[in-house]
Amino acid sequence: MRRDHEMFSLPARVLHWLMAAMILTMLFVGAGMVATVSDKHTWLLALHKPLGIAILALAVLRLLLRLARKPPPLPADMAPLQRFAALASHWLLYGLMFALPLVGWAMLSAGGYPVSLGAGVQLPPIAPFDASVFATLRWLHRALAYLLFATVLMHLGAALYHGLIRRDGVLRSMTWRSRARDVATADSQARPVVPGD
Repeated sequence: MRRDHEMFSLPARVLHWLMAAMILTMLFVGAGMVATVSDKHTWLLALHKPLGIAILALAVLRLLLRLARKPPPLPADMAPLQRFAALASHWLLYGLMFALPLVGWAMLSAGGYPVSLGAGVQLPPIAPFDASVFATLRWLHRALAYLLFATVLMHLGAALYHGLIRRDGVLRSMTWRSRARDVATADSQARPVVPGD
């Protein structure tokens, strides 16, 4: 059983939930871009580029935090295969948070498209202009997006498994309150008022 005080640091929790919202938004924006050829495509593309670069920047920060401060340990009673799957899926998520924006940036560079972040800010190309490279990177970008979608679903499923079935504190360690605080609050509310207290 995970001890109550074993929580991720506050910056790690804030980054986790902020990036979760951004990644889900990015997946829906990407799906919308593929599904439409209307004027909305231009608007979605203008949102997709800066959001991808923001995810890349936050991924760098998150990785630095992860390396600087070890996360809470996994429950000791987890099976070795589950422990391996948890660690592998986390590092896969980190890899995808870096790979997808970089591949997208390189793809646009190879296609001769600017990576505009708004307010006149434009990133330099990171790949030479080449139609065949553009086509390859476009396929890779889409394949990685599907892999990210599948990985996010597995991550969500694992979080719900730990939170609703095992109830081992893994999910709670990434939320805002610890079990100790919940128990203390419940005790204070349940304790009868004794005259003279």
